[in-house]
Amino acid sequence: MRSFSFYERVSRAFHDRSSLSRLVFLFTVSGGGLVVYSESKSSPGVKSLGSSEDDNKKKRVLVLGTGWAGTSFLKNLNNSSYDVQVVSPRNYFAFTPLLPSVTCGTVEARSIVEPIRNIVKKKNVDIHFSEAECIRIDAENKKVYCKSSQDTNLNGEEEFAVDYDYLVIAMGARANTFNTPGVVENCHFLKEVEDAQRIRRSVIDCFERASLPILTDEERKRILHFVVVGGGPTGVEFAAELHDFVTEDLVKLYPTVKDLVKITLLEAGDHILNMFDKRITAFAEEKFGRDGIDVKTGSMVVKVSDKEISTKERGNGNNITSVPYGMVVWSTGIGTRPVVMDFMKQIGQTNRRALATDEWLRVEGCDNIYALGDCATINQRKVMEDISAIFSKADKDNSGTLTFKEFQEVIGDICERYPQVELYLKNKQMRDIVDLSKDSKGDVAKESIELDIEGFKSALSQVDSQMKNLPATAQVAAQQGAYLASCFNRMEECEQNPEGPLRFRGSGRHRFHPFRYKHFGQFAPLGGEQTAAQLPGDWVSIGHSSQWLWYSVYASKLVSWRTRALVISDWTRRFVFGRDSSRI
Repeated sequence: MRSFSFYERVSRAFHDRSSLSRLVFLFTVSGGGLVVYSESKSSPGVKSLGSSEDDNKKKRVLVLGTGWAGTSFLKNLNNSSYDVQVVSPRNYFAFTPLLPSVTCGTVEARSIVEPIRNIVKKKNVDIHFSEAECIRIDAENKKVYCKSSQDTNLNGEEEFAVDYDYLVIAMGARANTFNTPGVVENCHFLKEVEDAQRIRRSVIDCFERASLPILTDEERKRILHFVVVGGGPTGVEFAAELHDFVTEDLVKLYPTVKDLVKITLLEAGDHILNMFDKRITAFAEEKFGRDGIDVKTGSMVVKVSDKEISTKERGNGNNITSVPYGMVVWSTGIGTRPVVMDFMKQIGQTNRRALATDEWLRVEGCDNIYALGDCATINQRKVMEDISAIFSKADKDNSGTLTFKEFQEVIGDICERYPQVELYLKNKQMRDIVDLSKDSKGDVAKESIELDIEGFKSALSQVDSQMKNLPATAQVAAQQGAYLASCFNRMEECEQNPEGPLRFRGSGRHRFHPFRYKHFGQFAPLGGEQTAAQLPGDWVSIGHSSQWLWYSVYASKLVSWRTRALVISDWTRRFVFGRDSSRI
């Protein structure tokens, strides 16, 4: 009876105090990592998603995006003291360098994607994924508002909010249309797997329509005119892939229209592949000329209608000419996503093309928010902005002059904090302050060097000219993700024992070494089993051997053994049976 009365009193307590029952419920489901109840008030119709009661000791890390940067961060994060929430409209990672191959059936779409849950399921970190799109970032309240990607109605609760302690923005970028009229309505882009699949269907559609007997030859020529806008790596590789698809496969299936096919590549600059070595640029333009691909440089698109594309030719008195087309692929660079633009306005970063971060990938003005990949750019601090602080830190005896020995003690920290110094010394074939002084003051003996603040400024006056922004490539994004994960893995350790360079404008050292990008080279497939490779050390290789190097490198960089097996089998199938031309 005593036991019964005890349970009766407990039951009555739960009925009288509903908050007590909620508290017990939270303790019960604490292992799940999701909060279903919160005392705080939120927007009507918006549910809150955060950590459970027992997980309050864990820092909540919210990752937006499952592209190169976000996936690299998740793969390399090994610290189990974090509760990680991933939000992305795609539940997979796509190996985007092979998207041009997907457009023509050289590789199947499913071969280059890996479900994000497969990537993180074996990790010892609590990682939860939500297929949703970020619609707003509230930095002040440390909340991100998201909307479900599911098309079905979720009882009017498609939106929810996610709390965070650390936010990692890795949302990538969208195609940049430069506000050209008609581009969004009439052009294909090549940023996502879905884009590649649409292009593949559109190519087959063009050949099927051109084969109908009711059309005139002029109409067939228009339908089979494929225009690629943008002479960068993506545009060039797609043009090469399309040319191979047409000449190796489609002409055998559509013999009546094979002589009507035309591929045009439009580039606003003076040359295609202008970020590559001039030898590669010249070879690519020459090869495309031999293959019959019409390369038009100095040609800027001003308008795209449903049947014509209008361009302004630089060498033609800026006259506007219109050319009929059947399909246009727009590949002219990247632009900022609307949600990132709204966040930039919120934190005072207006009139920028991407989120500005420091050398540790922290968004400027936000200590707990990081941005990496195509949506961000590192705002490298200039030496001349801190020249007085650097001089004061190096002048340990406060003599007002800087000796060779004093400079040597801080040169490592200076080069690490300001990489443009190291780059300047390397490009000028200099070793230390002696060479800098010779460059600014003439021949000086090492022992007699003493620079005052004005002499120090003069010696470093040209250093900031070496500053360059990192390219928006998968290679950069992947390295940034791995670097940030390494920082998170050692966060507590580096709080106690900072490992970074000296704080020239403060005391002590920075927690971490700043991010440094290491370039491993770049490829430009040119069709016909030929690829141009530009590797570190000014090493350039063009031809069939580089194509096999391209196969090897890309196969090794795929995210899983499953995708490696699928892609290699696709390449083998294409060699044996050709590309599939089915419209599915």
